[in-house]
Amino acid sequence: MRPRSLDDVVGQQHLLGHGSPLRQLAAGSDATGPAGPSSLILWGPPGTGKTTLAHVIAKGPGRKFVELSAITAGVKDVRRVMDEALTARDLYKTTTVLFLDEIHRFNKAQQDALLPGVENRWVVLVAATTENPSFSVVSPLLSRSLLLTLKPLTDADIEGLLERAVADARGLGGTVKLGPEALAHLVRLSGGDARRALTALEAAAGVAFGDADDVAGGPGTGEAAGAPVTIELKHTERALDVASVRYDRAGDQHYDVASAFIKSIRGSDVDAALHYLARMLEAGEDPRFVARRIVISAAEDVGMADPTALQTAVAAAQAVQLIGMPEGRIILAEAVVHLATAPKSNAAYLGINQAIADVRAGLGRGIPAHLRDAHYPGSKQLGHGKGYKYAHDAPHAVATQQYPPDDLVGRNYYEPTANGAERDISTRLQRLRKIIRGT
Repeated sequence: MRPRSLDDVVGQQHLLGHGSPLRQLAAGSDATGPAGPSSLILWGPPGTGKTTLAHVIAKGPGRKFVELSAITAGVKDVRRVMDEALTARDLYKTTTVLFLDEIHRFNKAQQDALLPGVENRWVVLVAATTENPSFSVVSPLLSRSLLLTLKPLTDADIEGLLERAVADARGLGGTVKLGPEALAHLVRLSGGDARRALTALEAAAGVAFGDADDVAGGPGTGEAAGAPVTIELKHTERALDVASVRYDRAGDQHYDVASAFIKSIRGSDVDAALHYLARMLEAGEDPRFVARRIVISAAEDVGMADPTALQTAVAAAQAVQLIGMPEGRIILAEAVVHLATAPKSNAAYLGINQAIADVRAGLGRGIPAHLRDAHYPGSKQLGHGKGYKYAHDAPHAVATQQYPPDDLVGRNYYEPTANGAERDISTRLQRLRKIIRGT
């Protein structure tokens, strides 16, 4: 099912526009315009089409295609390709396209061996990597190549790819049909990886054919001998040994599971919270969405009862973006356990809501003159800053002084609970309010 032309490539349309470097390279000697072919570094997750694009480029006229793998090739192999490419260019006017897979596995000396050929255009390098080239490719080689970033395939891309594989003679040739639940399952578990999706489809088809033969009484006598065999959800589950998670990232399940997740944390049921976390992650939910919900819960549900919960949640959100999946599940789990087992308080959450309600109701008229800015010319004549007490000059750095507007004097927004750290905060807050208000 490997595409034969760029028009057959699924996804990556941001790189395949008219006149793009990939189009020019694939056109070979038929390319128009003054610009020569550029060396490329293709960076993207597995199964997004890096090798596919290289093979499509290889079919361009006037091209000689050579493929090396950084896993097995050494400096001698690279130099041999360079010598042959120079000969092909000078004697046969043929451009050599060198496809180097897993370039991040090349050490500095091996990558340096590529430089003369790329610099002098003996070869057009097309290198593929799943790791950030800024860290895995030497700067001289990076500066002499165009860096193209491939994106994970969308669900629609994978769905179209699977349907094409079912119908195309190079695939299953119409001998099977994909049930809607089986199709959704394959799409969900592919994770944007075309190779994984096609491998899973092939395995599921094998299970479906086996079931059809068992029902009919022998190989070749089942449903496949006549009408197409239907691949159902049970076939994909058996083939992949992964149960289908009933979860729709764009529908009710998305919101229902997320809601149950947050309510389990709020209710201090750590086991239920971990279940819903696993359910979301196994269904392919964006871990960044989960991390954002955890950060909100840390402030809304745990609050000042355990101020370190928010620190853990924010650190988890940043770490997940840095590390990604699947290891990100460990970080998210730690944050969930911290929040679910922490003492709970929504006092800060209620406090800001009440303050906003008063502001929207028109309360809080003006600002006490002694708190206003007294730095600009003419401010002192207006009485700004007059009588202000610098808190650090008072005992314990707390001065008796009016801070809220006149119509909100004595209004309490934050009412700490007796849970966790707020037990101590409550006692301290009572003393602070008495000193500040002079009561």
